[in-house]
Amino acid sequence: MHTTLLATTTEATTIGIYLVYAVIAVGLVLHLARTLGRNGEVFLKNVFPDEGLATAINQLLVIGFYLLNLGVALLLYRVDETYETTVAAVSELALHLGTLLAVLAVVHLTNVWVFWRIRNHGTNRARVAATRATVQPTPMPGAGWNPNPPAPTAAAATGPMPPANPAG
Repeated sequence: MHTTLLATTTEATTIGIYLVYAVIAVGLVLHLARTLGRNGEVFLKNVFPDEGLATAINQLLVIGFYLLNLGVALLLYRVDETYETTVAAVSELALHLGTLLAVLAVVHLTNVWVFWRIRNHGTNRARVAATRATVQPTPMPGAGWNPNPPAPTAAAATGPMPPANPAG
């Protein structure tokens, strides 16, 4: 009888820890997705001048964030054993929640880096276009380029000839 009670207690502890993990993980992912979606839209509107496009991309990113991170959260907490003590179960819970937080941070920082690159690419492209509009291109080595131009002739040094005087 004591063995049956012990097995039931460890299984109940394991199920309890699963439920606590699921509630915390899902709540964390939902909160982060909403926060990142709300604040990320401002950033995306800066990156993408078309407001409708920025909003659509933001919604797709939020959905992707939900799918990826909820999937990772569920995959992280796969346990093939029951816990003998509550301390062991809570320790396992902390390990999995810490891993989930690290994965969430990596996903978030990767998104920020990608959009930073997109924004800089667009800014650099605009800067190059503005520079090309104001600066004449310098000749580059290639066909017809002479690094040693010919020396000026005597006629070129004295300037143009004065106009002929027809009256005189």
